Amino acid sequence: MSRPLRIFLCCQQSVQRHAVPAYSFWADYFRGALAEAGHTLIEAPACDWAAGLLSPEELAATGWAEVTWTAALEFIRREHARQPIDFFLGYLFPQQVLPTAIAEIRALGIPCVNFFCDNVREFRRVPAVYHAFDLHWVPEHKALPLYARDRLPVLHAPMACWVPPVQRTPVSGETLPPTFVGSRDEVRERLFAEAFQLGLDAELRGQGWARANAPVPPALLSHGGRLRNQWNFARQHGSIALSRKFTQKLFPPLPLDFDFSPHVRPMPADGDYARVLCESSVCIGVNRYPSLRQPVRRPDTYSRLRDIEAPMAGACYLTEWTEGLEQLYELGTEIETYRSPSELVEKSRALAADPARRARLRVAGQRRALAEHTIAHTL
Repeated sequence: MSRPLRIFLCCQQSVQRHAVPAYSFWADYFRGALAEAGHTLIEAPACDWAAGLLSPEELAATGWAEVTWTAALEFIRREHARQPIDFFLGYLFPQQVLPTAIAEIRALGIPCVNFFCDNVREFRRVPAVYHAFDLHWVPEHKALPLYARDRLPVLHAPMACWVPPVQRTPVSGETLPPTFVGSRDEVRERLFAEAFQLGLDAELRGQGWARANAPVPPALLSHGGRLRNQWNFARQHGSIALSRKFTQKLFPPLPLDFDFSPHVRPMPADGDYARVLCESSVCIGVNRYPSLRQPVRRPDTYSRLRDIEAPMAGACYLTEWTEGLEQLYELGTEIETYRSPSELVEKSRALAADPARRARLRVAGQRRALAEHTIAHTL
């Protein structure tokens, strides 16, 4: 770029810890990547963006939207008057967006961009509040038709990921067998149960794998039972998903008859995550996800953050095939893919038996990720 940019970042930063799924790493990724690229990051210190992920009842009780966006607008006006801000970059869920505030930022001459990476999982249509943005950073290939339907401007770019330079160095040795790092859910457990029965030699590290067998909570059952919530659920996910939701409430799924305990190892400690990815002989990725819109035995897929993160760190990466991966990597040369439990077993065995090919995949995948899939490259 011809000059460093001043970027206002609105990316789930918080002033306290909240009981919502992991979110803090996103701000760390953006901060690290933008600083490394020489850009200046502007953040509103008093704004707790992650609090906007709490329940609608909590948001209404605290007046989160008005309080947070008022503070953000005041801060942006002062900063922009002192030295122009080049653009607003957000990672905002629909419930966090206040269109009138976005309009005020745009009126200052600051373009507004929103990154969102769960379009396929969360939406059947682009939320109306997203129309307020100038540009949408969309990583999922399958989500592009959603934005095209509403004729919204899109930048189709990889997941926003940054690996610190110290974690990009080649591994000195492989200390772990093929490994999957990630939490347990209903579609992952079925994938690995079948693969282990077919002879997969691998370890599982993540939340939920170590507990005794019990039904995994069905997808999306966290939604409330009130009539208004059911109506909103049906609008967002469709009538089939609503029907499956009620069926699973009335007839909870039986426990999966498989004992994962021989394959379970401790979760990576803080700061140990990248080492586990890289020191595994094969780092396994899973791109399927639980959804009441899809049968558990035929889940949908989309490219996940790990598809950027693991190669960027220098892992030998074997992930579940999904649309768009061929646009990110040369499959078979930079990363390897599988389409079924049996192919996962077959390719994991082949890679485990071929150290020279593992080394080539590590080098080629990392070179591609660091050259073309960084946040700085996307900007």
